[in-house]
Amino acid sequence: MFLVKQAQRGDADAFVALIEKYKMDLYKVAKACLKNEEDVADVMQETTLSAWEHISELKKAAYFKTWLTRILINNCNNVLRERKRCIATEDFSMQGKEPQAKTDAEFYEMLSCLPEKYKHIFLLYYGQGFRTREIAEILDLSENTVKSRLRRGRESLKSQLIL
Repeated sequence: MFLVKQAQRGDADAFVALIEKYKMDLYKVAKACLKNEEDVADVMQETTLSAWEHISELKKAAYFKTWLTRILINNCNNVLRERKRCIATEDFSMQGKEPQAKTDAEFYEMLSCLPEKYKHIFLLYYGQGFRTREIAEILDLSENTVKSRLRRGRESLKSQLIL
């Protein structure tokens, strides 16, 4: 929390330390959403810039990671909307580097089997360890919707595993 307060006072070094602390978490979220390394890099850069410009608007320092993740997801959604507008169809298979750990690769493969509306929730809940309340804030959904989508997503995976 100290670093957040320092960054809010304009300390660039504190802000850089915060971004360094959370950059792998942000990368994993962006990679799961976009699959394309170039888009991931652009979104990470845009998120960092936007967070720096608006950090004074953060009300509670304890929610910095949640706030930062929400900015990232909004930027990812902007890229996805732009893709749909510019390109009728696109291959969303994973490109570039594969996740290093086998469990990461399995997790991303599992995410690809889920319907789109469950992917963000599963990534934030299982991949990043956010609580349902935090996910609801990040995605601007009710907490009950998040819980329902987690349950339905699990059911979807279960039915796919049985087949």
